[in-house]
Amino acid sequence: MRKQFFLLMLTFVAFSQVYSQELYVFTEPASNMPAHSVTAKITDHFVSRDNIYKRFSHRVMPELQVGFSKKLMMHIGTTFSNMHTNDFRYESWNIYAKYRFLSNDDIHTHFRMAAFVDGSSTRAPFHYEEIGLMGDKSGIQLGIIATQLWRRLAVSGTISQTQVLDASRKSTVIYIPERLYQSFNYSLSAGYLVLPKEYSSYKQTNLNIYMEFLGERSLDAKKYCLDMAPAIQLIFNSNTRLNLGGRFQLAGNMSRMTSNSWQISLERAFLGALKRSG
Repeated sequence: MRKQFFLLMLTFVAFSQVYSQELYVFTEPASNMPAHSVTAKITDHFVSRDNIYKRFSHRVMPELQVGFSKKLMMHIGTTFSNMHTNDFRYESWNIYAKYRFLSNDDIHTHFRMAAFVDGSSTRAPFHYEEIGLMGDKSGIQLGIIATQLWRRLAVSGTISQTQVLDASRKSTVIYIPERLYQSFNYSLSAGYLVLPKEYSSYKQTNLNIYMEFLGERSLDAKKYCLDMAPAIQLIFNSNTRLNLGGRFQLAGNMSRMTSNSWQISLERAFLGALKRSG
C-alpha cells in the first residue's frame, strides 16, 4: 500500500511539473491525461450580450474525462444553456476521443502527435454561420494535433475539419442567409509555466499562462473568423485546476453569437482511479 501511494505521488509531481503548461484552456494538446485516471470538469462559458436576445447568456458544460492508457483518452459531456433559447435548459451531448500515435521524448522536452474525433448532438436551433460542436451544432470533427515542449514552454498546433450533421443539409429549401455546413479549423497555442520556479512538492501551486489563436474558415463560402484567447491557470495539489480565459475576435466576416466571450472552469483529477487494487 505504501509503495502504491509513493508511486501515485510521483505521478502527481511528474504530471504537474512536466506537463502542466500543456493543459490548454481552449484546446487539447497531443499529450494525453495520465493512464487509468478520471477527471471531473465543470465549465461555464458566457457572453455579456448575444446577437439574438441582446442579453447575458451562458452555457454550463459538465464533463467526464477518462484516460484508458498512455495513448488513448476520451471525454463525455453535456451542455445546459440559454444561448439559443429564452429559457435555460438541457441543450446537447458530446463525445471526444484522442489517440496519441507519436512520441519523441527527452529530458525536459518532447514532441508528440495525436489524432482526434469529436461528435455532438444538440437540440439548439440552427443559428449563426459559425460552426461549433459544443452545444451550437450537431456534427463530427476530425483532426491532428502536434505539441512541442521545451522545459517551461509548450507550443501546440491543431488542424481539423468539421461537418455539420443537420437535417436541413439534405433539404431543398433555400435558406437566406445561406447555411454553412463544413469548415476547416486551426489553432496555435502556447503555454508557459510561471510558478513554481523550482519543484519540491506536489502540494505546490502551479501558475500557467496561455495564449491561443483559434481560427475557422468555411468550406461552403468565403466566411472566416480568427480569435485571440489569453488565459491563466492555477493547479492545486497537482490534481485540481482552475482556469479563466477569454476569446476576442481579431478578424472575421462570419455571423456569430458574439465576438467576445469568457470562460471559467474547475476540474478535479483522480489518478489511478481505474487501476485494479492488488
